[in-house]
Amino acid sequence: MLDRQFDPQATVTRAGSSDHGDAAAGRSPAIGKVGFVGLGHMGTAMAANLAAAGCHVVGYVRRQGVMGGIQGLGVTPTMDIADMFDSEIVISMLPDDDAVRSVVFGTGDTEGLAAGLPPGAIHLSMSTISTAAAAECASEHARCGQGYVAAPVFGNPDAAKARQLFVMAAGSPIDVERCRLLTDNLGQTFVVGDDPAQANLIKLLGNIMTATTLEVLGETVAVLRRRGFDPRRFIDILTSTMFAGRVHRIYGNKIVEESYAPGFVMPLALKDVRLALAEAEKAGVPMPSAAVVRDRMTAGIARGHAGLDWTALALVAAEESEAGGRAT
Repeated sequence: MLDRQFDPQATVTRAGSSDHGDAAAGRSPAIGKVGFVGLGHMGTAMAANLAAAGCHVVGYVRRQGVMGGIQGLGVTPTMDIADMFDSEIVISMLPDDDAVRSVVFGTGDTEGLAAGLPPGAIHLSMSTISTAAAAECASEHARCGQGYVAAPVFGNPDAAKARQLFVMAAGSPIDVERCRLLTDNLGQTFVVGDDPAQANLIKLLGNIMTATTLEVLGETVAVLRRRGFDPRRFIDILTSTMFAGRVHRIYGNKIVEESYAPGFVMPLALKDVRLALAEAEKAGVPMPSAAVVRDRMTAGIARGHAGLDWTALALVAAEESEAGGRAT
């Protein structure tokens, strides 16, 4: 399933290019009702942007108390998932495999999207999940005559609000093209293949690269502080020269400022690291750096840092450096 070759340079179309300019500019996509399941920090920002672009967005919520806030963003709230079964496209932005499976297959007396959506509708799954879960969902939707597009995103809630997400999209070309009327309103879309699992594999491996970068940044800043140097100058120099990428710039500054306010909390980041390690094991490829990050996140959560952002890997490094200093 995942051994197909693809050329990212041949398939990437930037948001704002001529064929999707209207959507990328925030004008109303020519599409019917859109359902949205998973209105956390990311999902709420995404749903609000689609509503602002002119989409009729119906958002599924679990608590009566949040309905007013959602409605104030231009999204029609509902506590009955069946209210979105007449949607042309339903977007899900959920935390893990189990949550996505429950939405697709249903739970107890509640029908899932596969049973409830009409033939021809599309489930646009923007969650970060395993390739196995993506394949199961794609198969079930196909059995029911529906489309399934995997489109996980790179970016945090601030990027979601600013329409600056990077969307990895894979699925039937016709379905992906239809969904781009939405994804190009959320940021920049990269079409990576026709197998939905490909998009999820890319997302998991991308998150591993970010996590290992955070670990190295944290360790480096800990060394500088132990040696009595201000790490801000170091980060400014490195991010202006050899390491000018977004991850080093954005997270490097947060680590220097010791700003660990949650955007992507440690348990969710750990979930992705474990999924990536499982994918590597399937492929027979060792990933020792990912294993280090897994252990550091596990330690951080055990120390009470579960509510912090994954930049708190730097906090774990700082704690280790202090422990090492006391030992010597």
